Amino acid sequence: MAGSSSSGGGPSNPPKILLAKPGLVTGAPVAGKYGRGGSGDEYTASLRSRLPSIGSLNLLSDSWEFHIDRFLPFLTENTEFTVVGVIGPPGVGKSTIMNELYGFDATSPGMLPPFAIETEEGKAMARHCSVGIEPRVSAERLILLDTQPVFSPSVLAEMMRPDGSSTIPVLNAESLSAELAHELMGIQLGVLLTSICHIILVISEGVHDHNMWHLMSTVDLLKHGIPDPSSHTLSHSQSSNIGSEKDSKEKVPEGGEYMAMPVFVHTKLRDHDLSPHSIVQLRKALQQYTSTFSFTRAKSANVSREHPETSMTPGTESHDPASPVPKLYVIPMKSRDDSPGDQYESYTSMLWKLRDQVLSMNPPSFRKTLTERDWLKNSAKIWELVKSSPIIAEYSRTLQSSGMFRR
Repeated sequence: MAGSSSSGGGPSNPPKILLAKPGLVTGAPVAGKYGRGGSGDEYTASLRSRLPSIGSLNLLSDSWEFHIDRFLPFLTENTEFTVVGVIGPPGVGKSTIMNELYGFDATSPGMLPPFAIETEEGKAMARHCSVGIEPRVSAERLILLDTQPVFSPSVLAEMMRPDGSSTIPVLNAESLSAELAHELMGIQLGVLLTSICHIILVISEGVHDHNMWHLMSTVDLLKHGIPDPSSHTLSHSQSSNIGSEKDSKEKVPEGGEYMAMPVFVHTKLRDHDLSPHSIVQLRKALQQYTSTFSFTRAKSANVSREHPETSMTPGTESHDPASPVPKLYVIPMKSRDDSPGDQYESYTSMLWKLRDQVLSMNPPSFRKTLTERDWLKNSAKIWELVKSSPIIAEYSRTLQSSGMFRR
């Protein structure tokens, strides 16, 4: 699956690099159920020796600035790539899902996952393990963006000064209370991901938590004026404008502005939540809530060419490929022996199905074809637009004057 049109700009054999935590790339051969390259690959080994340390690839610094220098060497002039981002509260399995999309095999001895997973110690200490935006890229040129949790008490605690103000200048150095800044951080991450990704995974826990639905509703309202990474206003280089004007027009959603395809995932469901009746009710609620979203209107106007999605549980199928029903997937609570509860499938098998279906989706394309490297450079420019957005700033002032946050 590719996120943009094919072009001869990319290498015939892209580097097979596992962008993981320190200590992995120089260790044992990289092997697993998805056949990633290993130390026997001389080209990969020589490339690794020239790449920067992957211990700190974070795209967002502590000062909320976008940095591309460390991650840029891992990208190529290839134009066949897909960007998948994830957003959600702490402890819902965001990093676990991203590791599955990458194809990481947890059974391989001595291997560390590309994205750190919450430990029991971290849970006990109420810590979050993802900070800012952590990028990884697979051998298939799948660019994965794992983000810090939203609605996170630990994130709020770290950014709050004794006087209640924020240590992070989320609105270009404007002084805000920590609580308000924390609220805006989640919105800014959502706006960025819907602007620079092809697919955004929106993760919630259980069937009754609709906070992420509310967040995406706010993102949908405040995203206006933010272009996609291929916009000519961001870059005038030829590499960012490959393809004819006709192709460009065909890729623009009828609604106007670009927006990544959202995929709503509810994790940690118990057996009674996985019944066909419960799933149907959840889907109906999501469809009703998102009926006015811009991505729903765009889907209604543009008939999708992908095949009807296959359900992971009874009652989740959507037989009409042109249906505006948003994509919804559910994952059960993980059991110790990973056995399926009652007549439903196991945690692992449903993770696999989620991966297969996400990778087979036909997400919206950017307006124009661009390379991986240009995508990253222009994503940094989009981040500056997000931070200086007058719409988000006005929303901030409205919240501040409402008295809902400490000043």
